[in-house]
Amino acid sequence: MFDPYAKIIYDYIGGIEDIRKAKVQTVIPASTSFQEDCARILRAIRIAARLGFRFSRETAHFVKHLSPSILKLDRGRLLMEMNYMLAYGSAEASLRLLWKFGLLEVLLPIQAAYLVKHGFRRRDKRSNLLLSLFSNLDKLLAPDRPCHSSLWIAILAFHKALSDQPRDPLVVAVFSLAVYNGGDMLEAVKIARRINKSHDESFCELLEPRDLDFEALKHEVMDFAESSKGALSKMTDEYFVSQAMAGYSRAPFSDLVFIPLALYLKASKIFECVRGGGERRFASKQGSKIDYESLAYGSPQEVRHTFARIVFDTVYPLDLTE
Repeated sequence: MFDPYAKIIYDYIGGIEDIRKAKVQTVIPASTSFQEDCARILRAIRIAARLGFRFSRETAHFVKHLSPSILKLDRGRLLMEMNYMLAYGSAEASLRLLWKFGLLEVLLPIQAAYLVKHGFRRRDKRSNLLLSLFSNLDKLLAPDRPCHSSLWIAILAFHKALSDQPRDPLVVAVFSLAVYNGGDMLEAVKIARRINKSHDESFCELLEPRDLDFEALKHEVMDFAESSKGALSKMTDEYFVSQAMAGYSRAPFSDLVFIPLALYLKASKIFECVRGGGERRFASKQGSKIDYESLAYGSPQEVRHTFARIVFDTVYPLDLTE
């Protein structure tokens, strides 16, 4: 507790020492704390991810062993907690901690199944396309500069579609540019064909580049947009969510869907402009500076601009050509 007049901190539980040691632990015994309010489990993950802190041994033990209890939370509360983790600049760290402590397969079974399929261990330090996308999202955000939740949901759906069916990197580039400009395929193809960077060959979701003519490229881009919207539908369908981890006997069962219809529709609109062949009266954003107030409110221009930027920077990272 801080006395702002005397400028004195009163610390009766060793909190200052925990901060010095970069450690997260509960005030009362962790088993009691988390059973009193299981949302504290997600709050602990968020704090550790955002600050780069570690858990005390006791806190870590009960975060892991009481993780299924979060299913008792209201879905609106779960969405709020997930948004705090993924929309404020610490999404990659949050996903890694959720995976490490057995929470990812409860909250996002489809993404957990992807990690299992690719042999990603609980304490793995490696990266992959899913984590790289969120790492690049984090570079653009901060606790005082968040994004609208439709952006990270769209990234999850985009990655699901790409992991289900790998694509030519040029297809991904045209797709992201078409999202940015409201579905103007001709402009997107012209810009994409001028790319002189190398794509990141470490991602198994990207195929070897092919020589595609305009019509073949357009067809594949529109098919990918359809797949991305389909992936979003699967993420909001209890049956598909429950089946994601069905092949892994040790995984807890979860058919949790915390994305409401209104948010699903808002995220879907990001992809629909590509499938529809262009959105009337849509003006793409000019300039590269992000308007964070508009991004937080879910402005279509800002969300699509930021989405395209994240995808492009992940597929064609600068450090490959520097």
